[in-house]
Amino acid sequence: MSLLELDGVDSYYDQSHILRDVSMHVEEGEICALLGRNGAGKTTTLRSIAGARPPDVRSGTVNYKGRDITDMATEDISVLGISTVPEERRVFGNLTVEENLHLADVVSNRSNTWGRNLEFEHEGMSIEEIMEDFPRLAERQQQLAGTLSGGEQQMLAIARALKQSTDLLMLDEPYEGLAPQIIQTVENAIEQIREKGTTVLLVEQNAVAAMKIADRCYVIDQGSVVFEGAAEELQDDKETRERYLGV
Repeated sequence: MSLLELDGVDSYYDQSHILRDVSMHVEEGEICALLGRNGAGKTTTLRSIAGARPPDVRSGTVNYKGRDITDMATEDISVLGISTVPEERRVFGNLTVEENLHLADVVSNRSNTWGRNLEFEHEGMSIEEIMEDFPRLAERQQQLAGTLSGGEQQMLAIARALKQSTDLLMLDEPYEGLAPQIIQTVENAIEQIREKGTTVLLVEQNAVAAMKIADRCYVIDQGSVVFEGAAEELQDDKETRERYLGV
């Protein structure tokens, strides 16, 4: 049984049919990349997994740890151990780095009050652990998040997600707007997260960077999966890369 499985998912925004019979799986402990051009359906796939509305999943199923989560609310899915870092990062610019991280405790505390007897493979990280793993954030712990660089804000958004009990971390375009040397720093952080056992689903338009760290890749085009295989297979598949990724 895969950690995450999508089976024949069709998702809509009102009457617009975006995802078409999307089936994919993410294995525990891997970095899985979902690649495609802008508008291909990558973010809609993440939103469908996370229970965001819109889109509406009108057919197919999303299963997490063998449990059907297709119609669950976003907050309930989050409590199950799925954390999402959205494309816009959404850090609170008028709060410090440390205060942003403490916001994750709100979700953790809420899950406790709901009385759920949930067991997580990976408990949320403490502030001390985060500062050890993200030294750039440690240097800027009392700095307002709005004054951080784009790369530092991305690391803060990832660290905030990891402060919750997270078994599956979903990242939406984490490299967007970052300089190449900063991308390398974020890549290192993602690989370090995986080495500690957290599974990563990486949605990215920068296919070259994503293929460097991914174990397996999916390519989506016009809402349909057009490629599934090991990252090395996609690197060797020039026709698919040129046709659907432009690389």
